[in-house]
Amino acid sequence: MSKEEIEETLMLQIGNTLVSLDLIERFFCCNLDACKGECCIEGDAGAPISNEEYEKLKEILPIVWDDLLPSAKEVIKENGVGYIDSEGDLVTSIVGGKDCVFTCYGEGGMCYCAIEKAYREGRTDFMKPISCHLYPVRLSEYSDFTAINYHRWKICKAAEVLGRKEGIRLYQFLKNPLERKFGKEWYEELCQACEAYLEEYCADK
Repeated sequence: MSKEEIEETLMLQIGNTLVSLDLIERFFCCNLDACKGECCIEGDAGAPISNEEYEKLKEILPIVWDDLLPSAKEVIKENGVGYIDSEGDLVTSIVGGKDCVFTCYGEGGMCYCAIEKAYREGRTDFMKPISCHLYPVRLSEYSDFTAINYHRWKICKAAEVLGRKEGIRLYQFLKNPLERKFGKEWYEELCQACEAYLEEYCADK
């Protein structure tokens, strides 16, 4: 979506961000039993990362190395932890044209993030790139604002079903990563705007 298209789309403005109404209207709750963490291994590019995150991934590589697949280790040895994709964005390296190099597997073929695994085990203070933490939301950075949009695709259908069942909307599900990226004050303002919108426009949904 271009900057012009975003500016013409009905969105909430919170500070210098424009928030898609999908974050309010859509229900969402990750259902790993159904998707097996497929977002880590599907797609034609790695996860977007900042220059700071790129350096952090290099720093923690020895910590997660033993959790990585042999094929991922080979890619990292040859190309490093990240590369510039076809759109000019810095992203994590991938295996076989789709799998993130930091993917590891558990029982039943469940995909996990080796970085998050190390974080939860207390081996690093870095949880994972913010783009991964925010998923299925994607950020588009412009000179005067940041657009926040829901990236819809088929593998997250089960998450939408579970979210509706549990009554969890997308902005509620993403509380922690949104606070990590934009701060608690920003998130509180978002919640107030969402509640006002829901009361006025979505009372019957």
